[in-house]
Amino acid sequence: MRHPLEFLFPPEIGAELIYSFVIIVSSLMIYYATKEMYELSSYKGIKYFRQAFLFFAIAYFFRYFIQFFLVFFSLQGIIDISPRFILSISLFIFLYSSSMAVFYLLYSVMWKKWDHSKMKIYLFNLLALAIALIGMLFRGIEVSLILNIVLLLFATFMLFRAYKDTKNKQKGKSLFIIYILLFVFWVLNVIDILIPKFLQIYQLIIYLASIFLFMIILYRVLKKTGN
Repeated sequence: MRHPLEFLFPPEIGAELIYSFVIIVSSLMIYYATKEMYELSSYKGIKYFRQAFLFFAIAYFFRYFIQFFLVFFSLQGIIDISPRFILSISLFIFLYSSSMAVFYLLYSVMWKKWDHSKMKIYLFNLLALAIALIGMLFRGIEVSLILNIVLLLFATFMLFRAYKDTKNKQKGKSLFIIYILLFVFWVLNVIDILIPKFLQIYQLIIYLASIFLFMIILYRVLKKTGN
């Protein structure tokens, strides 16, 4: 007879639980650790940086929720979840939140160059909603992959422009590399949801690398804030 906890946390989902928990806690720690810094400085870059990690926490929460149900109901991928309303909504929130996290992180670097009116935030929300709706309504894997790869290329291009214009090249280079890797592993996490079997061999490496990146950012934030 199976232990009751095995029904709540199947063995297959144990790594997912640990992975999601670490990322969510790290993201929330980054969000709250920078609160005082933003309140004292009112620096827009910190504001958007904080929002990015709040959305990362939301995205990874719903990512775990999706993965849990895919395993619990022995589903093969997102194509199977169309008749399940709760999972469809979870997929929508995951895609929307992860897209907003990328937009806000990018905006935290580019806000001085871009028009920092509220219209830009509305545009990000509309684009994130469009990506989420397309991902939820059109379950074709190719469409979702193309959208996320285009977003990755756009983010990489804008970060490269920001790096070229920065005065402190050494500091800018390390930040550029961390952000690019963060975006790459974000896309790999999206692919892991869309095609669960595709990256199964490299799943542990992706998890460890993602955790490592979040921990580096958390360490830098805590060091800067003196926590």
